[in-house]
Amino acid sequence: MKRKNTPRNSGATAANLGFEAQLWAAANALRGSMDAAEYKHVVLGLIFLKYVSDAFEAHRAKLEAERDQGADPEDPDEYQAENIFWVPPEARWSHLQKSARQPTIGRLVDDAMAAVERDNPSLKGVLPKDYARPALDKQRLGQLIDLVSNIHLSGGDNHARDILGRVYEYFLGQFASAEGKKGGEFYTPRCIVKLLVEMLEPYRGRVYDPCCGSAGMFVQSVEFIEAHATGNGNGGRARSEISIYGQELNYTTWRLAKMNLAIRGIDGKIEQGDSFTNDRFPDLKADYILANPPFNMKRWGGEQLREDRRWKFGVPPAGNANFAWVQHMIHHLAPAGVAGFVLANGSMSSNQSGEGEIRKNIIEADLVDCMVALPGQLFYSTQIPACLWFLARDKKNGRFRDRRGEILFIDARKMGQMVDRTHRELTDEEIQKIARTYHAWRGEKDAGEYQDVPGFCKSATLEEIRKHGYVLTPGRYVGAPPQEEDDEPFEEKMQRLVAQLREQQAEAARLDAAIAKNLKELGYDL
Repeated sequence: MKRKNTPRNSGATAANLGFEAQLWAAANALRGSMDAAEYKHVVLGLIFLKYVSDAFEAHRAKLEAERDQGADPEDPDEYQAENIFWVPPEARWSHLQKSARQPTIGRLVDDAMAAVERDNPSLKGVLPKDYARPALDKQRLGQLIDLVSNIHLSGGDNHARDILGRVYEYFLGQFASAEGKKGGEFYTPRCIVKLLVEMLEPYRGRVYDPCCGSAGMFVQSVEFIEAHATGNGNGGRARSEISIYGQELNYTTWRLAKMNLAIRGIDGKIEQGDSFTNDRFPDLKADYILANPPFNMKRWGGEQLREDRRWKFGVPPAGNANFAWVQHMIHHLAPAGVAGFVLANGSMSSNQSGEGEIRKNIIEADLVDCMVALPGQLFYSTQIPACLWFLARDKKNGRFRDRRGEILFIDARKMGQMVDRTHRELTDEEIQKIARTYHAWRGEKDAGEYQDVPGFCKSATLEEIRKHGYVLTPGRYVGAPPQEEDDEPFEEKMQRLVAQLREQQAEAARLDAAIAKNLKELGYDL
């Protein structure tokens, strides 16, 4: 994937994309009465099938041109050696496109999906295979195939992968928005994922997400690596320097994750199951952990896990999984590992059911590195205010300055831009400002000198945090922003404000009289 060093939508938000939005509008128009949660798998499955078919055809053309050198376009090994899925004739996009307007198109798509799974064991059980069901309008399905056929993929394999990856990610976000609360189960807004990745900088090592949703954390990690490796031509090599480990409880979401990584050519171990009761990576020690666990999860099996070895800092309450997730991630951190994850704001101050004592023990163990308060309206799934936790297993590990006994607090609640009536996004500049502040504070080379900024950031000592009762809310520490200078003389200001008050009182009296008159005409005398 060839990328520039500057972000694709620098200074903007994901709402400023071009053809993706047009494609979504057209695809959504074909949805009809189908529920967004159901339609998601119809559309994303077709995009995935188009990708594997296009990648196959591009490599097949290359092998045809190299026949005289011994290449065999009909040998599946020739494709698997290049990490390209073998696509049998009945699953190739050209075959489906020719039959798009036939009444049998649903069955043909199901057969195509089954054939791809049959010939590529890594996709077994991943692809949707219910296009033939009567509830799916076959005319609309044919129109959707025509629409997906029009995604232009000129410019070589990397460009094609980039385009379809962008479409897939954009559609995931749009479906999350359409599904509302349910959408949060499989999608973390891109700006939050990007902020976590930019702050942690996962260049190499083991990257783990115990509740990986549709794998956005991993996609963004690879994008980060490639963006920073492009300048020295090491993009491909850099990609191979991280190992991906993910687990997802929801089976249909796990399928989305597998497709999301496959469409980008990213290798990773993505397992399906409950990270608490069936941890699929019990011995994993990760260099980086990025996660967005479900907020305030009530039913997580806590009663059956009272004696679990992961609860080094206190047994988490059975009715709230927040500190079960925190301790699960601490358990999986390597000796010099770092973690960044999203939690509900209550995690920073709650003293219910022993949570305050667990938080105190984690703070006294000097594991908390940075806390970020986020603005509201960032999530599709909830209006619960959220924050970011950053943990470091070893604050004196030689990579950065010795930060033992210190925690950085960043208050970003006033950041972000509204992209529609209900959703806000952090801009690239804001993401960079927060990340640079953290990097300067922990002493990175070329990050500049860190300074406390009233109202925005503060480096606090453990002693200060003890005085605040181990509450980690950034607003308690950063203070108020400096007030702007007011050059207006006091007498002039008072005259202006009094005049303004009189105008408002007169307008209020006029409105009261009008309301009283209208009520009297209706027979209600005040």
